[in-house]
Amino acid sequence: MRYVVFGIIRPCGEHGCAAVRTAWRAHLCGLCLTLRDGQGHAARLTTNYDTLILSVLTEAQLPSSVPHRTAGPCALRGFRSADVVDARGRGARLAAGVSLVLAAGKLRDQVADRDAAPGTAAARRLLAARWEAGGARLASGVGFDTAVLSATVDRQLERERRARTAPAEVLDLTAPAEEAVAAAFAHTAVLAGRPGNVEALAEAGRFFGRIAHLLDAVEDQAADDERGAFNPLTATGTGREQARRLCDDAAHGLALALADLELEQRHLVERLLGAEVRRAVERAFAAASYQRPGWVRKSAAGVATFLTCGLWRPRWSKKAGRPCSDRCYLDDCGGCDCPDCGGCCDCECGCCDCSC
Repeated sequence: MRYVVFGIIRPCGEHGCAAVRTAWRAHLCGLCLTLRDGQGHAARLTTNYDTLILSVLTEAQLPSSVPHRTAGPCALRGFRSADVVDARGRGARLAAGVSLVLAAGKLRDQVADRDAAPGTAAARRLLAARWEAGGARLASGVGFDTAVLSATVDRQLERERRARTAPAEVLDLTAPAEEAVAAAFAHTAVLAGRPGNVEALAEAGRFFGRIAHLLDAVEDQAADDERGAFNPLTATGTGREQARRLCDDAAHGLALALADLELEQRHLVERLLGAEVRRAVERAFAAASYQRPGWVRKSAAGVATFLTCGLWRPRWSKKAGRPCSDRCYLDDCGGCDCPDCGGCCDCECGCCDCSC
């Protein structure tokens, strides 16, 4: 079984805007600290790259509703202090509650699929119950009922049981995840006092839940098939091309839904749910289809690298994804004059994928 959200949004330090990475880190660290304050240190293990989107969406709609503070040094930040979203923020508490409930569902999923280590099933069920209760408490404090998330696991298991014995469509299997994410996304409009955004956010959540579910299935298919575990793509006979088409269509629908939102701060939302989602799709399908290159591919890649002055690099290159100054043979790239993100590009040669 696959659960709702797994962390497909991972802004890389080698591309994009420095200001975007700083803002994203403020929500990520804020979520981690909110989990600590609300459920204890162990709950920080449930910090989820994608559920912090709930905090981001809340702030984007009403920045004044999301307080920030300066957090002390942390080993994961190189023992540096940083600006973070405060645990008093309703978006951070919603994200923390959802993270706990999703992590609890993942533990229950592992037990159901017999993925847990021998002798740990009882302990995992106990921890899942604690996290689920803690998540419900945190979320209820901001008016969100996590029952829709908890019920997703049971609905998913039931649909998977039916899919083992009867024909099923892959979108039937992604539907529970879509509905759960839609409910969480839509609630950020309630927190921000933007009722006009509820419908568009629910639509964005459905598309995002679909993409996350499909990408997880793509990344795990080989391992699932090898050990005989359930995989939505295998069970429904969905090929990689069809799965990619579904992801691309969902990413397009997500972009249209974002365009309908009334936001006071748009750049971080569009970067994470636009560019980074598309990057996640590319990454998942590239990894799934990757094969070691032969001499023909290596030769063609060498020519392409030479003709682009080193700016294009094949995926197997050690310099792939590095800043332009590390890749460019000429090494004379200038700076970017992007007023909205404080110099988000490393050069002016068109390789930085800045969406400003």
